[in-house]
Amino acid sequence: MKHISSRDNPAYKRVLRLAGGKRETQAENSHADHHVVLEGVHLCQAWLQHIGSPELALFDAQRLEHSAELGALARALDAGLCLSCEPRLMKGLSQVEHGQGVCFVVAIPTPPLPASIDHNCLWLDRVQDPGNAGTLLRTAAAAGIKHAYLSPGCASAWSGKVLRSAQGAHFVMAIHEHVDLLSAHGRLAVPLVATALEDAAALYETKLPPACAWLLGNEGQGVDPALLALADERVFIPQAEDVESLNVAVAAGICLFEQRRQQHAS
Repeated sequence: MKHISSRDNPAYKRVLRLAGGKRETQAENSHADHHVVLEGVHLCQAWLQHIGSPELALFDAQRLEHSAELGALARALDAGLCLSCEPRLMKGLSQVEHGQGVCFVVAIPTPPLPASIDHNCLWLDRVQDPGNAGTLLRTAAAAGIKHAYLSPGCASAWSGKVLRSAQGAHFVMAIHEHVDLLSAHGRLAVPLVATALEDAAALYETKLPPACAWLLGNEGQGVDPALLALADERVFIPQAEDVESLNVAVAAGICLFEQRRQQHAS
């Protein structure tokens, strides 16, 4: 494993730019794919388990000597993909207060938009908060949903905050970004079910379809009216009076697991 001791190392400078959310230069990447930095043991282990080897792995040299978990992760990779670096350099890459001593550089998966959307899926309309976006993906994955479609205006699915909130959900789902949901409606082969407060049926009194596109909207404005008009079903979650409506990620969790409960009960 090669060791990096200088901030001027080209490989380190590339990872530093990526960790800061910057795009690669043409000299660094002549291909059409885009890369992202995964930080932390859990995310890196999840990538290795579900996707495979990264393009590059960086380890804190000091922590690597003393951490059995980091050592096992390094041994699972081709040594030619791995670099160790000084603790101060790894700290410069970290987006969290207490880093875990490992980063992977990976190519962002870009699945093609299917011609027919005939599966249970999540449709997110301008969900802007990265924590909400990541929690929505994590919740959907836990409910067995394998596909998510994100409109323009959503938080970037592969940003560090979304990745940390999703805790590996990215690697078991097909995530489609920048999707024109109005146009994509023509591809739907399952009902479109939206969460809404008006002209909606109570969730627990509604027989939910076994597969549908769950449409959830912006934290402040809700679902775009043009999209809402296309919904085959609107549902609301009964709650106590004089209380603000639920956070979008919490509402999604209730809806998705009510659908799952109904499927398992039938």
